[in-house]
Amino acid sequence: MKSRRLLFLSLFLMMVVLLSACGEETVEDVVGSLEKQGEDLSSFTSTVDMTMKTGEETQQYNVEVWHKKDNFYKVVMNNKTDEEGNQVILRNDEGVFVLTPSINKSYKFQNEWPKHHSQPYLYTSLIDDIKADDEREFKKTENYYIFTVKTNYKGKQKLPYQEIYFHKKSKKPALVKVFNAENESIVEVTFNSFDFDVAIEDEEFDTDQNLAEGAVSVPTMAELEDKDLEVYYPVNLPSGTEFAGEEVMEFDFGERVLSTFEGEKSFTLIQEVYNSYPTDLSVPVYADGELVDLGKSVGHLANGTLEWEQDGMRFVVASDDLTVDELVEVAQSVEKEVLK
Repeated sequence: MKSRRLLFLSLFLMMVVLLSACGEETVEDVVGSLEKQGEDLSSFTSTVDMTMKTGEETQQYNVEVWHKKDNFYKVVMNNKTDEEGNQVILRNDEGVFVLTPSINKSYKFQNEWPKHHSQPYLYTSLIDDIKADDEREFKKTENYYIFTVKTNYKGKQKLPYQEIYFHKKSKKPALVKVFNAENESIVEVTFNSFDFDVAIEDEEFDTDQNLAEGAVSVPTMAELEDKDLEVYYPVNLPSGTEFAGEEVMEFDFGERVLSTFEGEKSFTLIQEVYNSYPTDLSVPVYADGELVDLGKSVGHLANGTLEWEQDGMRFVVASDDLTVDELVEVAQSVEKEVLK
């Protein structure tokens, strides 16, 4: 009798284990579910906090995202410590627009952003990265599904992989960590809110409306006049390259600094501070090149030059020697007075 009870107990425990195992989703189940969820959604909105530890400074951003199927995106990046670091990325049927209010300038691109490039704050980009990596790693915790996958953007050898956390129940994104080659978390994105299938009016993505309204404000002339010149330098220099000197000069709209770096990988860094505006935010400048996400800003890459806005100033790195990845790495490391 006792042996029968033990047998029944053993069988019961085995059934419990088997049933619980059947209830657990495999990596294939989760990936398939995420793919279907991404294909079926009509829209989403999200707000995230993004922290970047590139160089010697930590940058903190609040990012708001609106997306409507198929290719309508609006991303507002608000620098928490400096309003001059604010920027807007807009995609609609007319193209891709980057609005930079601090220098009263907007660019128009004809490219496929955000496709083919990792964007840690975009749900659709995270799904694409997971699908693209056949060597992805997967694990489960009590509350999250966690994927470790390769990144896909310029300069990725410096930030080669990322961890992506999804809530188990809803499969909504929760957290993204982007790591460097030394396994240090350099970029962290925390999703504060995320909603599927939200009613979004087409006007939210309208070019003229966004250019006219200005999702973030343009500085006044008085604010420009109060701005002092502080020279910035790159923290990360290519091997065999050294700082050679700088020249400060005036131009029609403010002051310009030309810093030269010489060696095996020579380049020039241009920094411009405006006291008047040479362009108008409401009139986009066509950019015949590639849009590059630098994390702290969105840049314009073309013909050996990379241009971006940072802290209310215009920067350009130009070189015949640097590769595209090296241009991006130099630009990402540019900071205030840190040259050693």
